[in-house]
Amino acid sequence: MGQPPPRHCPTFSPFKTGHPVKVVRWITAALSIAACLAVSHARGGAATWPQWRGPARDGHAGGPAWPAKLDPEHLRQLWRAELGPSYSGPVVGNDRVFTTETRDKKIEVVTAFDRHTGKQLWQAQWEGALSVPFFAKSNGDWIRSTPALDGDRLYVAGMRDVLVCLDARNGREFWRKDFVKELAAPLPDFGFVCSPLVDGDSVYVQAGASVLRLNKKDGTIIWRTLQDQGGIWGSAFSSPILADLAGHRQLLVQTRQKLAGVDLADGKVLWEQPVEAFRGMNILTPVAHRDTLFTSAYGGRTTGFTVQRSGSGWSVREAWRHKAQGYMSTPVVIEGVAYTHLKSQRVMAIEVETGRELWTSDQSFGKYWSLVANGDRLLALDQRGILFLLRANREKLDLLDQRKLTDAETWAHLAVAGDQLFVRELGALTAWEWKAQAAPAQ
Repeated sequence: MGQPPPRHCPTFSPFKTGHPVKVVRWITAALSIAACLAVSHARGGAATWPQWRGPARDGHAGGPAWPAKLDPEHLRQLWRAELGPSYSGPVVGNDRVFTTETRDKKIEVVTAFDRHTGKQLWQAQWEGALSVPFFAKSNGDWIRSTPALDGDRLYVAGMRDVLVCLDARNGREFWRKDFVKELAAPLPDFGFVCSPLVDGDSVYVQAGASVLRLNKKDGTIIWRTLQDQGGIWGSAFSSPILADLAGHRQLLVQTRQKLAGVDLADGKVLWEQPVEAFRGMNILTPVAHRDTLFTSAYGGRTTGFTVQRSGSGWSVREAWRHKAQGYMSTPVVIEGVAYTHLKSQRVMAIEVETGRELWTSDQSFGKYWSLVANGDRLLALDQRGILFLLRANREKLDLLDQRKLTDAETWAHLAVAGDQLFVRELGALTAWEWKAQAAPAQ
């Protein structure tokens, strides 16, 4: 149900107009009420960033258009909280923001802050450290998965293949699943990396050397599919998404070795496609645009796959391939064009449906970008602590501005909610705010 307009808003009837002057007054009144309702809605429910890559899990943020500058006149820091290391992206509710950390190399901690003041509201913790293989040590042993916020419940993945459901209001634990113990699954060598996905009455994860659907209220496992060997060659780096492919809503997952569509009801694998990657480093989250799937692998290539359905059967075919290699950065798609950061540390714009390369930047950047889009603007947070502002452009890299926000590394995904940005540095969480711009002179 909608809320009534604030008392100071005018009321009107769309009837009994008849006269041109009355019609103008009616239109004016309607616009006034629309503005009041917009203000009322903004006050009643703030914009949120509840999960990995935002509300729709596609890297797009709503809200007013961003300014064309990142300087202190346009973007200012609100607060900063010192923390232990983490790669988890922050998630943002109506009045609070949540982040994780690994403390003293043995404890995993979840903290809730007031999103406007930075005041700590609560903390929850458990034992949960894990040491990753030697060749990944440069990327640290700390917690990686971005939590998921669903109303008053927060779903947090610990490194030792543990999923914990917390009360987002106070940090009290509702339930916990230890997949290593319950499923006799191998401990994942790189930890629980996938970010949980909540949909309807369920939460989906790539954990326990498999893909799982759980009841979000009590953690009961509903189905388990796509089991792998776990350990160093199993357990996903990617995260699941929901996609409508060939007219059928399904779970789209990328394992260490393949891309697959899974039926939501029973976990049946509808189709699957091998994806070549060095040491199974299928890291980024796949992107769906219409019936074309975009993925890119370290040591492999960038590929578009088309999914089709004929009767009761499914098929998947390679629509195109490109020699460029992705790494860890998941692209954003704007008007059918994927803007993606590559292993070469350059940026490429490529049409999702055709694989036609529009451009690749001459400029190289850091090893990782987390990307968020708003209209035709893109924010890209480099792991070197540099924030870039770009305009989506089919012709060239259109860099509007850049600003170094911190000297610390920033591997966690940027969160954008309304006029606020949240940056998880390796040792801190910072909140930033777009400054309101004066209306142009008439």
